[in-house]
Order: sequence, then structure tokens, then C-alpha cells
Amino acid sequence: MDSLDTCPNPSAIVRHLDEYVIGQDAAKRTLAVAVYAHYRKLALAREDGLEITKSNVLLVGPTGTGKTLLCESLARLLSVPFVTADATSLAQSRYVNDEIQAILERLHDKAAGDVERTQRGIVFIDEVDKLKSASLSADHGTSGESVQHALLKIMEGAPVRLSGGQYLDTSHVLFICGGAFVGLEEIMSASHGFGFVATSAADDRRILESLNERVKPDDLVKFGLIPEFTGRLAIVARLRDLSRDMLVRIMTEPRNCIYRQFRAILKAHHVDLVVEPRVFEEIADLALEYKSGARSLRGLFEELLAPVLFAVPDHPEVRRVELASIFSEPRYFRANA
Repeated sequence: MDSLDTCPNPSAIVRHLDEYVIGQDAAKRTLAVAVYAHYRKLALAREDGLEITKSNVLLVGPTGTGKTLLCESLARLLSVPFVTADATSLAQSRYVNDEIQAILERLHDKAAGDVERTQRGIVFIDEVDKLKSASLSADHGTSGESVQHALLKIMEGAPVRLSGGQYLDTSHVLFICGGAFVGLEEIMSASHGFGFVATSAADDRRILESLNERVKPDDLVKFGLIPEFTGRLAIVARLRDLSRDMLVRIMTEPRNCIYRQFRAILKAHHVDLVVEPRVFEEIADLALEYKSGARSLRGLFEELLAPVLFAVPDHPEVRRVELASIFSEPRYFRANA
């Protein structure tokens, strides 16, 4: 689709994200509205020559809560080129401007060399919290504050000469930054203290919670981001820690969840895979113990299924495999057994 003309409404964007990302409802709505507004602005700029002010996005949330997955799912829905980058890698480079140039070159490659499509793309820069100005730079690297300054120009919008001689205008490229921002909660607790609002009791509580949970630019500056950098991130969405129930749902509900993938793999061998709910709960408990969010779920599940995948191809008589616990051996059921 042409993202400028047919960008879905925010509600449709949220419904799409719901198919791939469990929970994080408030962040989904914030991101959906931001993306919808961004591409509508671009459409108006093309149709009416309207000069737009771009609103880049900051996703704040613990590791493994779905920041990258949200961005990937958005790009897939919009059919726009999408690349990810790591702010930590930028800080470890002596030649940060060359690294930033390489990010845009990758975006151009994803657009099959089409500059117009490249300019409608999305760049996700993770771990920007590691760029706090007070942090030390890596050996032979660049300070976090210097990387922030280097990113300012392309996030705001600037012509960039690509290796093929073409010029890419980053004014229309949407930049989404992400980070865990460990310690930001304490800064917000100290600086937020909104008092009574003259509304009904229910509304008062809702409004106060919304005001006190909102990340202010000043909070980010106190954390260590420079004011100019926070100014390029007009929209902030917060992602929450994943509960045990959410981790279980991540493994079993999304369209591309790990359980469905392995059921499909074994179905190709005419084998039914049945995993009891207790198994997913035990894996979720391990992920919570590791404090890794959803990132460790795939590895834990694949480790559990490894013996099954090793055995099944050599035993065509097997028709069903059941797993009752991560602490017990898989049960194999053979044809006519």
C-alpha cells in the first residue's frame, strides 16, 4: 500500500498490533495515533504543499517488553522500509557520522533503491538511554552526548547524500527511539506531584494517574539526555513490565507465536504437538527469574523442544507428542499404539 494515501486509522493500527504484541494497550494507542498523524501530515504536504513539523517517538520500557516488535509490526502493516539500530554501537564507534550514514543506506536498500519510499520509512534506534550525557564513552568511542548531537540533524530533517549520489531528505523519515531508562521512575516520583483536580472522584483519580505517569521532557533531561535531543522526541509512550500471564499469552496467542510455529513444524511430519498450560507457566516463571521479559521465551521453548525435533524426523511412526512439564520427558504416541 501507499502509506501516504491509505494509512489505516489508529483503531485499525491497534487491532493489527494486537495480533502480534500482547498487552501494552496504552503504548499501542499512543504509537498508533502518532504514526497515523505522521503519515497524514506527509499526505497533506504532498497534496497541498503544507510544511510539516515532524513528531518523532520515544518508547520507554523495560527490556523485553515489545518495543522493537511494535515497530516491526507497524512497518509490516504500512509496507514501509524499516531498519533498527543500536545507540550503544553508535557510541562505540569513532566515526559516528559514518555509522549514522550506514543506517540510512540500509533504509535505502530496504526500499530497493527508491528514494521516495526511503523517505517514508521508519528508523528504530534502541538503547538511547545508554547515551546519557553523564555516562562514560567506550574505549576509542564517542561520548553519549556527542552521539545525541550527531543524531539531532537527521532526526529533525536534513538532506543526506547517499553512496549512489542521490540525496535523501530525512524530514519525512519517522524516527522511533527506545530504551529501558532504569532510574527514570525515581526521577519522576521526585518531580511529579500533581494535586487535587476539581472533578468527580473517579475522573480525579484517572487524571492524576495520567499526569503523574507522563514522562516530561525535564525528566529525560535530568536522566541525562540533552534538551535538544528530547525536543526531537515529541511523543513518549511507556511500556510496562510483563506479568506471568502476559508472558504465557505471548507464547500462545499472537499470529506468529512460538507455539504455533513449532506445531506447524511438527505438522509437516504428520505429528500433533500438545503442550500443557503448565509448561508455559513454568517457562514464564523462568523468564521472570531471569528478568529478561519476553526475550528469553523463544530460547527456553526451543531448548525444551530440541529433543523432540531431533527424534521425530527419524521416527515416522510417531503421530503425537505431549509435554506436561519442563521437568519431565516428552511423551511420544505412535500410530496404532
